[in-house]
This record gives sequence, C-alpha cells and structure tokens, in this order.
Amino acid sequence: MRDELKLVGSRLRAERIKQGLTLDELATRSGMSTSTLSRLESGKRQANLELLVPLTRNLGVRIDDLLTYDVPDPRISRPMQDLGDMKVTPLAPEGSSVKTYKIKFLPVKKIPDLKVHDGYEWLYVVSGRLRLILGNQDLVLGPGEAAEFDTRVPHALFAEGRRAVEVISIFSETGFETHTT
Repeated sequence: MRDELKLVGSRLRAERIKQGLTLDELATRSGMSTSTLSRLESGKRQANLELLVPLTRNLGVRIDDLLTYDVPDPRISRPMQDLGDMKVTPLAPEGSSVKTYKIKFLPVKKIPDLKVHDGYEWLYVVSGRLRLILGNQDLVLGPGEAAEFDTRVPHALFAEGRRAVEVISIFSETGFETHTT
C-alpha cells in the first residue's frame, strides 16, 4: 500500500492537467494552498484523506482511481481466421470498439466484387503490393504506404499480382464484420 501512495501525486497531477486546471485553480477550489497541492503532486508531501477528499471531489474522480490497480495482461491471443483468399489475425481484444487486424491477402484469379458498408477503414501495407479499387480509382499500394477511406464508397482490396500482400487494417466498429460477409 505504501508504494501505491507514492503514485497518488503523479496521478493527481495527470488528472488535473487532463481537465485543464492549473495548480492555483484546483488548490483554491479544494480549500488548500497552491504549495500544498504542488508538494502533494511532486511526492514531497504524504497523501492523506483530509487532502484527497476535497481534491477528488473537485476533479470528479474517486480516491480509488488514484491508487494502483492490477493491469490486465495486454497480450492478445485470438485465432487466425481463414476466409479463403484472406487470412485474418485479430490484433485487438474481442469487443473492442476499434477493430484492428493483420490481413494477408492471397493472390486471386478475378477481381472481387466491390463492397459497400457503413464505417471507415485505415490500412498500412507491410509487405507485397495491395490493389485498392475505391469508387472510380484503381490504386496499387506498396510497403510503407497507407490509405484511409469511407467504406460507403464501393471498394475492393486484393493482392496485386501473384504474391500475397500483408496489411495492418483498422476498421471503425461496424466496418470489419460487413467487409468479410
């Protein structure tokens, strides 16, 4: 618990700055001197309930929000999906509002049908050459190139030529499920 208390000041400072408040503003609202708040934020003064209660009320946070909490395992381990001409590996947790994937587009014999759906897509070509048909544009993107587009515009994505292409793709919440159906 003692180690957790050492972090309260820096978390308090971060919350104050996030809310656009100066030291003077928050100290005045909380009924304490600016120097007391400054020492608390810098760790030169020990946090106690008498100081934290008015500060957290004025910031609209709970005291618990300033204490350390267990950080969940950040690794994402979701299986690759084989969708025929695409191999899709999720890079975001299930239920995330931003859908992020590594997609491997395999070579195709014919141009896929253009799709239209709600959402936006952002993509980055890691390797290979990606052909993007977007409305009346026919583009080829190589490694290091990126694109962003409204998926309500008719579009198709596929490997250009005989080699696979690997892409990191980010969709708005509604984009991916519609894209692969």
